[in-house]
Amino acid sequence: MADIESISESTTTDGRPEGSRGRGRTTITDNVVATIAGIAIRETEGVHSVGRGASKALGAVTGRMSSGSSGARRAVKVEVGEKQTAIDVDVEVEYGTPIHELADLIRTHVTDAVETMTGLEVVEINIVVFDVHIPGDDDDDDSDGQSGSSSGGGSPRVQ
Repeated sequence: MADIESISESTTTDGRPEGSRGRGRTTITDNVVATIAGIAIRETEGVHSVGRGASKALGAVTGRMSSGSSGARRAVKVEVGEKQTAIDVDVEVEYGTPIHELADLIRTHVTDAVETMTGLEVVEINIVVFDVHIPGDDDDDDSDGQSGSSSGGGSPRVQ
């Protein structure tokens, strides 16, 4: 693994910085870090979904099949500097999961994945838990939405 920080600080035997030997420069974009972090978060047991609204729906449809999906990039916000990165994410957790323990686990998984794959130091991971998924609620929502007339009014509230 090429460590971005150590390359810029190490020196060659003739005293020149190693990075100045003209072999090129590596740039890691926000999208790359967001994708890596998104996959690490989705693979964490206890996380039901990542992101809200459209990004959540897209993530549910694409699942883990497309690691470079735009849904992962929209659900995970990152700021990438030359040596460090900061990450913000919104998650929905499974009911019964201790949220404080899950947050620590997410931070560990994301830090390990991002630092291993990019060499960037993860300085901050902000997690917003916006909902708790209760098993069985999805089925109830689908059946209510399909019947329309079971709620007593006969006409749906929204079209």
